[in-house]
Formats: sequence, structure tokens, C-alpha cells
Amino acid sequence: MVGIKLRIDAVEPFAEGRSWGETGPYERVRGVVLGTLDPAAAQNRVIVDLDKAPRNEAGLVEYESDFFMLRPVRPRSAGLLVYDVTNRGNKRILAMLDDGPADGNDPKTARDAGIGFSLGRGYTILWSGWDPGAPTANNGLGARFPMALAQGRPVPGVIRHEFHIGTRTPNKGDLVRLPYPAAAPDRTKARLAVRARESDARQEIPAEGWEFADAQSIRLLPHGTVFAPYKIYELWYEAAEARVLGTGFAAVRDLVAALRYERADLVGGIAHALAFGVSQSGRFLRHFLELGMNEDGRGRRIFDGVLTHVAGAGKVFANHRFGMPGRTATQHEDRLYPENWFPFSHAMMTDPFSGRTDAILKGRASDPLVIEVNSATEYWQKGASLVHTDPLGRSDAGLPPNVRVYMIAGTQHGGRPGADPSPGPCANPRNPVSATPALRALFRALEEWTTKGVAPPPSRVPMIADGTAVRAEEVRMPAIPGFAVAPGANPIVPPVDWVDPPARLDTCYGARVAAVDADGNEITGIRLPPVAVPLGTHTGWNVYREEPCELCDRDGSFVPFARTRAERARTGDPRPSLAERYGDRAGYVAQVEAAAAALVAARLLLPEDMRAYVEAARACGRF
Repeated sequence: MVGIKLRIDAVEPFAEGRSWGETGPYERVRGVVLGTLDPAAAQNRVIVDLDKAPRNEAGLVEYESDFFMLRPVRPRSAGLLVYDVTNRGNKRILAMLDDGPADGNDPKTARDAGIGFSLGRGYTILWSGWDPGAPTANNGLGARFPMALAQGRPVPGVIRHEFHIGTRTPNKGDLVRLPYPAAAPDRTKARLAVRARESDARQEIPAEGWEFADAQSIRLLPHGTVFAPYKIYELWYEAAEARVLGTGFAAVRDLVAALRYERADLVGGIAHALAFGVSQSGRFLRHFLELGMNEDGRGRRIFDGVLTHVAGAGKVFANHRFGMPGRTATQHEDRLYPENWFPFSHAMMTDPFSGRTDAILKGRASDPLVIEVNSATEYWQKGASLVHTDPLGRSDAGLPPNVRVYMIAGTQHGGRPGADPSPGPCANPRNPVSATPALRALFRALEEWTTKGVAPPPSRVPMIADGTAVRAEEVRMPAIPGFAVAPGANPIVPPVDWVDPPARLDTCYGARVAAVDADGNEITGIRLPPVAVPLGTHTGWNVYREEPCELCDRDGSFVPFARTRAERARTGDPRPSLAERYGDRAGYVAQVEAAAAALVAARLLLPEDMRAYVEAARACGRF
């Protein structure tokens, strides 16, 4: 038996008992996982500091995590379990596959199910907490993991906390919360530094210029002084209460194993299990596979299929002492924290810096079928090309037959319906293209691959062999008036000491980006109709308005075309106008329909999404 017990706290109707296709009604199940891990078991030895966790009388380490499930009231005899990895405690699959609301973290109503793609297919959807630091407000799923101890006391350690105001979070004034409490809030034993740009030298802030407000937060002096927006602040201090974060990987493994193989009373007969992860959650899944967690210690596979979206080439800072799973590296933020380390790919390769030969998947019997999807942003910020090229970016990788990789051209990291197109902190308006239609088609392809053995479409990514994968400095954008251009891509470097990183980095991997056409639109990957038949230039990168030489987090850009030749002549826009491209609305609609039909034929778009694109083209207000 898997070492967990499930406490069921509530079973409630979903959407007032509404039926979903042939599946019928669904219900919500909420509860808590009460788990134990044996530190001596082979499948658990990769968990950092598990041997330092307190043990019960049986010699096992105890933990808890919250779980939530949407299950059919009448489960199928050969059902499909879909595990959606929570992102900072949040449920993501209904927003990303079903166009559900972004605030639907406590799905209760039909609105929360969006277009009903997932429930209409009869999936049993499961979520659970894997990060003890994830917010539990707004129905986030949390976890309670043990601390690492030495001689019965929490293990202390000096750590580096990097923070920014006004980039990923709004300006919060003069108080900054710390990721771990200070062992002793003594500023004379700590350091605080600041710099404007990632490449700048650090400037020390004198000890009399700041203080610990308490063990969990700091502020500038005199009181009321605010931290400057966009700048990079770093605090070095001795922290306490390091949790055994790698417990989260085993907690997911054991929960899915229990439901799949031992608890038919809760989910019916599960024939296959799929995993879905977006951004941090996708990096979690890549790390999960690298750690060998897709087997439960008894030879049983956990996930038959895995789909990651916008994970880039990274993993997650979660199997480390004093790890911080919420961090994600970009060119300006968190760049030198653990995220991008070899191996990057599922193909066996040799790291030119360490000399190690490795791959994420190693040809185990438990290896799943894998689909990795990225937006254009991950090529500029997250080294996504390293998933399918050699580490120096000199040749395309030969991916194993159980792996497919796709780039959704001209999209940004958070591309979904309702994404904010305003510039925000960026210089350019942000990219409004949604990736969700392609994700639906690819997730259905993963389902058919897993359940029927029908292989998905061939990978679609920038290739070195055909010249569509290029160095960032080779990309030439059109000279659009008022358009701020990227200074370059985020260099992906070998791992460094994240507490005391070097001031200068001279080596980096050979990450590449997609080549673009004369409009600045990417020429390869899955080109959805808004990019294949564009109304403007779409990119996966943007720059900060206040720091235009720094990439703006994970945002893209959009600059519309002029409507007429005369209009573009007045502004000096070199790109042909809509009238010059399409003639009129009918010409535009015809091209959208043709582009969508080609994707449907390639199984990269569902027919219902093709119809939606054509209807949107007919209603387009630009003509």
C-alpha cells in the first residue's frame, strides 16, 4: 500500500448537478492527504534533507497536503485521471484548457468550467498542494512538510533573498516580507544591496539605512521610505526553518498512485493518468521526471502522459535546502537562482561545462509519453530551444519517440483569453494572442496517444537545420515608430552558488530563438490564425518602460498594422497596411479560414476552435 491516508472533508454537487456530455453530473471532493515517507526507501533517497526530518514511532516522516477533485458522479469503468499541478496553490487547467475564469480557484459553477472541454471528455481532475509556502488565500491548496533538523533544532543557513517592486508585484510601500524567518534579526550580521540593472555592480545599503521590522520582514529607514520600483534588491541573512521541500514530489507521486491503483471507491476504475502543468507547474513536472518520481517503488507507472506548457528548459527550486519554489528566472529577475540546469532535454546529451552525459527521461519502463509546449517568451527568457538542441545550440537534437515539442509562435508566457493587453510596466502594449486553442488540440492528442496509441503530430519548433532557429542578435525587427526593441535574449548560464553568485559570468549555453519575417512575426512553430494571418506584429518579448535595456519579465509585445497605405505613410510604418494585405474584410476572413483549416488538418487545432476563429474574423472591427 502507498503510504497515505485520505481524509474526506466534503463531497458536494458541482454546477448544481448539471450534466456534461455523456459523462453526466460532477461532484466536488475536498480533503487532506495524510502521508508518510520512508527515508531509507530507494524511491525517496533523492529528496534533499529527508534524512534530517523528524520521524514517528515507525521511523517514517509524516506530512500533510490539501487535495481537491472534480469527479463524475457515475465514474467510467476505464476512466482518465488528469492531475493538474497547482501553480502557487492555484488550479490552472480550467483556465488554460477550458477558457475558464482566471479567478476560478474554487470551481463551483458552470462558469468555472469554461467551455466544458475537460468535463465534457469525462476527465476526473485532481489537484493537491505540493509547496508549503504557497498561498492558501483564495482557496489555494497548501501543504505541511517537516523541517530539516540537526541535533533536534532547525538547520540554519545564510541565504540570499532577491526582491523587486513594481515588476511582478505592485509597489507595496516600505515593508518587504522574507521567504524564511531570520534566525536572529540583527542587521549587523546581514547585508542589503541594490542595483538598477542585472548587469550593474551591486551598491551596498549601509546598515543604518534599513532594519528588520521583525523576524519575517525588513524596511528602509527612516520609516516610511519606500523601496524604489524596478530596481533589484538583495538581502543576505541567516535564515531558519528550512522545510524538506522535495517531499512535494513524493506527495504527488503517492497520491496519484493511491487513487490510480488502490482507491477505486473514490474514482472508479482509472485506466490512464495524465499530468498537466503550466509555467511553474510545468517545471515541477520536468523536475518530477528527472528525479525518477514517475514510478512508485513497486514498478507501477504514475503518469502515462505528461503535458507541460511554458516551462522552458527549467525545473523548480524545490528540492534544495532553503528552496523557494515561487521563484522563476528571467533576464531582470531571479536570474541566478536554481532553475535551468543540465539536462535540459529528453534526448541523451553531454554537458560541455560539467562533462556529464544525461537526459531527463532515461529509457525507464516507467517513462511517460511527453508533450512540451512553449510560447515565444520561453525562447527569449527561458532557454526553451535547449529542450530540442544540443547545449551549445549547434545542432538539432534527436528526441526520443515518446516525446514531442511545440512552440506556439508569436505568443507570450501568460497568453490566454482575457489577458491584459495594456503595457503595464512594459514599454510596448502586451501581446493578446491566446495559446489555449493549440493547447486543447495538443492535450487531446496526448489523450489519444496514451489511450489509443495514435501518435501526435510531428514536433514543430525552430530548427537549426532549416535556419528557423537563430541567435537572438540575428533577429531584425522592422523599424516601427515608437516600438521598443529587445536588447537580446536572457543568457542561460551553468548553475552558480545562488547564495553568493559571481559578479561576472563568462559562459552560457547556446539558446536560440525563432527567426522572423519582415513584419517581425515568427515564421515557424504552430502559427495560430492571429499570427499566420496577422493584424500586427506579435512577439514573445517586451522591455521595461523605465529600464528599456531590460526584458520585461515574461510579457510579449503587440503593435497593430495601419489600416490603409495612407495611414502608415503618415506614421512612417514600413509594414504593409491591412488594406494592402487583405483588400477588405472578406479577403481577411478567407485567409483566416484557410490558415485554421490547415491547422485542423494537421491535428493542431480542433474544428470548434476553427469555427470560433472564423467568426471572430467576420466580426473584426479593424476593417
